[in-house]
Amino acid sequence: MKEAMILAVAVFAAASSAWANLGDSGDKIEDSYGTVIQRRLREDETVSVMYGKDKYLYLVTFANDRSISESYSHVKETDLSEKEIMRFLKANAARAKWISDNTRGVRRFSRSDGKAEAIYAPVNGRPALTVRELHSDHRRSDQ
Repeated sequence: MKEAMILAVAVFAAASSAWANLGDSGDKIEDSYGTVIQRRLREDETVSVMYGKDKYLYLVTFANDRSISESYSHVKETDLSEKEIMRFLKANAARAKWISDNTRGVRRFSRSDGKAEAIYAPVNGRPALTVRELHSDHRRSDQ
């Protein structure tokens, strides 16, 4: 029984560390999201980085080496399944719940703690789920 509990905890820890999410550092994101395809310094002093791993592309915006926005899409430009959308939202839940708001004809989600929102809409011509922080002052430095 004790061995089964230890194995379950180890599997859960490995699975949770395989996913990165909002607020994570560039190192954790890179470990989770794979090969850097493109890196670009933006006018607002943030950095956008596109990663590719398996069948997904990840477009992440960093401020002060912390993820503030993430877009998830298929390499083949196909729609994400409902299961994939829910998995990406869950990875970014931070102990909150996502509330669906499809009243404007676009799939939108808001996080119950008010700290993030998500939208399912094209990004660079690909159907993508974009999750972003709300109320972040990304120009603030921790120094």
